[in-house]
Amino acid sequence: MISLALLLIGYSVFSALFLALTHFRAGRYQEQRFSRAMGWLLLFALGVLQMLHFAWLQWDGDGVHTRLYSVLLFSVAPAFFLFSQPLLIPKTSAELHPARWWHALPVFLAVWLPWRLALPLAFLLGAVYLVWLARSLYLLRAQRAGYRVEMGLLGGVFMIAVGVALLGQFHTMLPGKLFFALYASSIGIAFLLVQITLELRPALPEEVRQTVQASYASTTLNNVDCEVALNQLTLLMQDDRLYADSDLSLPRLSEKLGLSTHQLSELINTRLGKGFSRYLREQRVDAAKTMLCAQPSASVLSVGLGVGFTSQSNFYEAFREIEGMTPGQYRKLHVGRCKSIVGVPVLES
Repeated sequence: MISLALLLIGYSVFSALFLALTHFRAGRYQEQRFSRAMGWLLLFALGVLQMLHFAWLQWDGDGVHTRLYSVLLFSVAPAFFLFSQPLLIPKTSAELHPARWWHALPVFLAVWLPWRLALPLAFLLGAVYLVWLARSLYLLRAQRAGYRVEMGLLGGVFMIAVGVALLGQFHTMLPGKLFFALYASSIGIAFLLVQITLELRPALPEEVRQTVQASYASTTLNNVDCEVALNQLTLLMQDDRLYADSDLSLPRLSEKLGLSTHQLSELINTRLGKGFSRYLREQRVDAAKTMLCAQPSASVLSVGLGVGFTSQSNFYEAFREIEGMTPGQYRKLHVGRCKSIVGVPVLES
């Protein structure tokens, strides 16, 4: 058990660093900077906890019976809540609100609590936040159909969290280092499930936020001819190639259509069954597929930039998410079909 725990600790520390540098990079969460900051805090707390677990399990370095450990432990649940709240609850401020400081109170109290009391209380606090998460996801049950696989994986993370919360209440009944080995292993498995989920759908948090906003809002389309609006949207994308504008945003596109941002967001969510960011990535990937076939000598990077992606990494990430393969693999697989395509736009190399 100890050996498995050490292996999962190493994986989770690497995973935390990888997520901080990729998933939470500057281009993500542009409208949810507070969520991004809380995501970084969550990764930091879990990463340091895992390093303390490693030192204790491998070298008997007792960092787990310290105030630092208690503070980090009490930081995990509030950080996760503050990261998730703007994504799952519409109209939540994207910035730091004074009311949110109350969630930091347990962290400050952890400094003064004796360790034997701090540990079960930290996991009890986590259980309270889990109840909130379960309630929020239940209220969105009608919207979960579009995320069945992803929700299944995240459901696994939820069950691990429930198990850990229960485990924390009976830690004194477990012999030796077994509790910390189990807890460290649980964190590692949770990181693995999160990584798989984000590999399948890298922009999942943003898509969920847009879907949630549309589902909670009262309809804004009463005075909108949805069929006409959808036809105009299709023309803007197919004829005007508006997707190729790397700065295209929901406000700019809604202005082109003569709609409010809420109307366009609801239109795409309710009529097309996806969020704006997913819709835009699909448009760009579809155009890229055509260009990859039309110009077999053009570099993959030039194709990606030509359809509106801002970097090769963004292009590869979106293409793999939607097509299940890289642009280069797609080009090789469809090379015969590429030669027969006629009348596609030519991309400057």
